[in-house]
Amino acid sequence: MTEDDLIGKLHAIVARAAPTALLVGIGDDAAVWQPSRSHRSVITTDALVEGVHFTRDAMSAADVGHRALASNLSDIAAMGAKPVLATIAFGVGPGADEAWILECYRGIAALAERAGCAIAGGDIVRAPAITIAITIVGEVRASNLKTRAGMLPGDTIAVTGPLGASRAGLAVAVEHPALASDPAAAEVLRAFRTPEPRLAEGRWLAASRNVRAMMDTSDGLSTDLARLARASACGAIIDTVPVSDATRTIATRAGANAEVWALDGGEDFELLVAVASRAFSHLAGRFHARFGRPLLRVGVASPELGIRRSDGTGVTSAGWDHLRA
Repeated sequence: MTEDDLIGKLHAIVARAAPTALLVGIGDDAAVWQPSRSHRSVITTDALVEGVHFTRDAMSAADVGHRALASNLSDIAAMGAKPVLATIAFGVGPGADEAWILECYRGIAALAERAGCAIAGGDIVRAPAITIAITIVGEVRASNLKTRAGMLPGDTIAVTGPLGASRAGLAVAVEHPALASDPAAAEVLRAFRTPEPRLAEGRWLAASRNVRAMMDTSDGLSTDLARLARASACGAIIDTVPVSDATRTIATRAGANAEVWALDGGEDFELLVAVASRAFSHLAGRFHARFGRPLLRVGVASPELGIRRSDGTGVTSAGWDHLRA
């Protein structure tokens, strides 16, 4: 295959997701779009590397593409923004033939179309391993922009869904493939291979003045809550760790601790939020009515620095760290 031929085929796959704000897309030296005058632009970038973030034995090419875009969209969701456009730098590693690359982009394009995010361009290079680096631009009203830095002592800390399912899916896909026949396996494998970024939930939560801070749980609750607390110059007390029934089932069969998976596993891509305590009950009720599932309480923000459990036991940040062996 040639680079130009491949780009032409990729353009055909991703063209359907382009919004009217995209004036110039794939095929030129740079993309051009018309930003909204009333919104702030938010920009995020993330990369997936074969052998570090995925293996081709554990997921299909389409799943890899979906997951690469989902991890970026989750960061956009955490700011309360909507995605506008994305660029993709694709490193073609050994074994990545044309069929695999096209299928990977179909996974990207399917999620991009549902999210309303144009694939506006990028780059293709030869690489020692398959590498997918995506940059996304999003937009958010200035009044709705959420960061990690707004949590206050006394705020209720919650997540948009139970945690640990992605780690359980990894266990089924890689570590204990015999568990694939378990009825709980389908749910956790879906969470591992095709996670859903909480874009609608992020925009809905961001519209509330009672939501003070927000981030996604890409690296594990133990690590991400510590980051949220540190950015807000406070601490946190964990009362409960929300874990799905399917995750508990797989953990039991694998001889693992489901709560540890939820604390440290990462890549659940749920949103971690700090809410003014006086408003939490009402907000959680409205969230359930809007999305059909609960906003799950984790604990409370504390004036004392550090993360600990309600019994005083310290919580170590043991989630994903790219630079930790």
